[in-house]
Amino acid sequence: MARSQMLKLPEVLTELGMSRAAFYRMRARGQGPRLIKLPNGQLRVRQHDLDAWLAACEETAA
Repeated sequence: MARSQMLKLPEVLTELGMSRAAFYRMRARGQGPRLIKLPNGQLRVRQHDLDAWLAACEETAA
């Protein structure tokens, strides 16, 4: 099984067209893609988790 690509937070923000502050506000409301917090405190998002979250947003907005 191929390992899923891990995106850094700036890459996620660029893909979403969102500021860091807006992303953290969304996360505080319990929304947003699943995050992985590394031992050094950095955040990562698996590409497939981001894609699945975006697809779910599309469905609920329709």
